[in-house]
Amino acid sequence: MCGRYASSRQPEDLIEEFEVQESLVPEPLEADYNVAPTKDVYAVLERPAKEERPQQRQLRVLTWGLIPSWAKEASIGNRMINARMETVAEKPAYRRAFASRRCLLPADGYFEWYKTEEQTKSGKPKKQPYFIRPQDGGVLAMAGLYEIWRDPSRADDDPAPFRWTCTVITTDAEDSLGRIHDRMPLMVPADRWSDWLDPTSKSTDDLLSLLEPAAPGRLEAFPVSTLVSNVRNNGPELIEPLPVEGVE
Repeated sequence: MCGRYASSRQPEDLIEEFEVQESLVPEPLEADYNVAPTKDVYAVLERPAKEERPQQRQLRVLTWGLIPSWAKEASIGNRMINARMETVAEKPAYRRAFASRRCLLPADGYFEWYKTEEQTKSGKPKKQPYFIRPQDGGVLAMAGLYEIWRDPSRADDDPAPFRWTCTVITTDAEDSLGRIHDRMPLMVPADRWSDWLDPTSKSTDDLLSLLEPAAPGRLEAFPVSTLVSNVRNNGPELIEPLPVEGVE
C-alpha cells in the first residue's frame, strides 16, 4: 500500500515539471515530509473542455482519501486512500473515476514499514520505516484518481460546495522492494502523462497499459528514523538515511 509520502516541491516547480497550463492553487502548501491520509496534496489533472473553456492541464490541491460521487457522507474517504490496479476498473468506488477522472500525484518518495525479526514488549514484530525514492532525485509521478463530491453540509450559496478528493493506485512491488512491503504505488512514465490525464474515453485495457511498476533499479530504498511513524512529526530529517553502523 501507500499510506505516507513526502512532497516538498513548490507549485512553480510542479508547473514546470508537468507542463501545467493553469494553476488553481489558492495558496502554496507547506513542504510536507510526512503526508498522511486526509491531508491536502498537489494533483495534476485535466478537466474536459467546455464551450467557454478548452481542455487544460491543471495543478490543484485535493484531499487524500477519495469520496465516491455516490457517497452519503465524507468519512468513507478515510478508507479510500489506495485503489488496487487489479480491481480499479471494476470496484464501484473507483470505476467511474478510472474511466474519466485520472490524475498524477507528485511525490519526492514514499514510506513503507518493514517487519523486523525484533519484537515489541507485546510480542509483535518491530517495524522499521524505509523511504523509497527515485535514484536520480527526480519527481515520483504516482498514478491517482480523483472525484468531485457535493458536500451536503455546505449551503447552496457556498462558494466551494464540492470536495475534491483523490486516491493512489497501487500494484505488486517489484522484486527489490517486495522484501520491504508487497505493494507499491504505480508510476506513470513522463511519455504517458498526456494519455493518462486525457479525460476522453479509452478502453480499460488501453488505460491499464499506461501504468507500470517502477523498473528494477530505478528506485532506491533506505531505512529512516521511526519519527515518521507519528504523523505529528514533520521535517526533512524524516527522509534522511539512518547512519550505517561502523561507517563514519
